[in-house]
Amino acid sequence: MDNAKVSPLGNGHINHTFLVRSPVREFVLQKINTQVFTTPDALVSNADRISRHLTLKNQQQQYQLQVVSPEQTQTGMLAVDLGEDGFWRAINYLPHSHSVDVVSTEAHAEIAAKAFGHFSCSLSDLDAELIVDVIPNFHHLPGRIEQLSLAAANDSQGRLSVCQHWVDMVMAQTELLHELAEVEAKLPRRICHNDTKINNMLFDKRDMTSMAIIDLDTCMKGYLMYDFGDMVRTFCSPEEEDSTALDKVTVRESIFAAICNGYLGELAPVLSELERRSLWLGAKVMCLMIGVRFLTDHLNGDVYFHIHHQGHNLERAENQFTLYQSLLEQQDILSAYLN
Repeated sequence: MDNAKVSPLGNGHINHTFLVRSPVREFVLQKINTQVFTTPDALVSNADRISRHLTLKNQQQQYQLQVVSPEQTQTGMLAVDLGEDGFWRAINYLPHSHSVDVVSTEAHAEIAAKAFGHFSCSLSDLDAELIVDVIPNFHHLPGRIEQLSLAAANDSQGRLSVCQHWVDMVMAQTELLHELAEVEAKLPRRICHNDTKINNMLFDKRDMTSMAIIDLDTCMKGYLMYDFGDMVRTFCSPEEEDSTALDKVTVRESIFAAICNGYLGELAPVLSELERRSLWLGAKVMCLMIGVRFLTDHLNGDVYFHIHHQGHNLERAENQFTLYQSLLEQQDILSAYLN
């Protein structure tokens, strides 16, 4: 493409993402991390199936957001595998889009939660079995804790001594694991986004209304409580997830309430009573689980999440564990918003 300019886009932990601009068009170019996504063809196929479903709903005026869709190659392919040079795919770029990393107002929290709820509700009539699990057991807390236990036992980087107390805290959460096993056995599996961070919902910067749900890479079969929990995890703290100002890391009650209003309002037509009651459990599990994943990666030598300095994943883990403890401290007050 003549006279194209390529610049980094976003701040994702896994893939490498770029914005490609030329005088005639612009699109998003992404190098998929095939160490994480070992079946990248399934990933792009999932995203294509979901975007087609949502596009049809949009045309029928049943889906109110814009749709992020794959861009095909000249030969009609959804991606290009260059071997050692990587697995690449392109998706459409949405002009006037704007993302935020920290929720600053209740209004923004409710807008984003409403958008994620609308996204899930609109996928409720798409057969979940058509979607391939590109990361099996992605939101599986017992498996994540087992991985942490193994990483701690190996201590391949000699890092355990400074974070042993966090490992001990995680291993003590047996009651949560028992509750989780009981609830999951009764929940319906749906197509879930599985990464409902605030920066995966694009605002329209012209009026700060919701524009689109992006990053469909982890859309898989799962439980809606985890999508809700990831919103709580990423919306409610006034600090970014790698902030070391742990005294400021807390769950803001007003933001939690706004999430409940937006999410439950959109999902009311499809959400069962058991699913609604599971949402509080999802909030607890997601805060703990992402902390476990960060801590495991720290102990293993930072092989999964991109880091910017040594100890970055430990800082992220401590942040998330602090948020988890804040949730537990406010359980009676916060869980009431779901009743």
